[in-house]
Amino acid sequence: MQPNKIKFYLVSVVALLLIGCSNAPSKNYDTFASCLGSSGATFYGAFWCPHCQNQKALFGSSAELLPYVECSSPDRKSQLQTCKDKEIKSYPTWVFADGTRITGGIPLETLSQKTGCVLP
Repeated sequence: MQPNKIKFYLVSVVALLLIGCSNAPSKNYDTFASCLGSSGATFYGAFWCPHCQNQKALFGSSAELLPYVECSSPDRKSQLQTCKDKEIKSYPTWVFADGTRITGGIPLETLSQKTGCVLP
């Protein structure tokens, strides 16, 4: 096969992949994220925590509406007093209105079950 044809095919495949990814449906979790806070749930985490980042990523752009409390000092060396008072030991930690806690990344379905908030 000629080099120009190979380049053409590669560019075409990449373009199709990019178009497919950009048109992928994305759910809006605004109502769900807001409901979590209204239900009394709180998400405690740290900006440097990869599991916290993964949890937020499940919500896409709606993550800014989560009932999130930052627990880490900016230098990562200590925990903020709010989280010490709540006895947060690991990240992420979700605390629910009934006082129960779940640590680690939680599937959206579990958050829905624990709070009664409806998934989109």
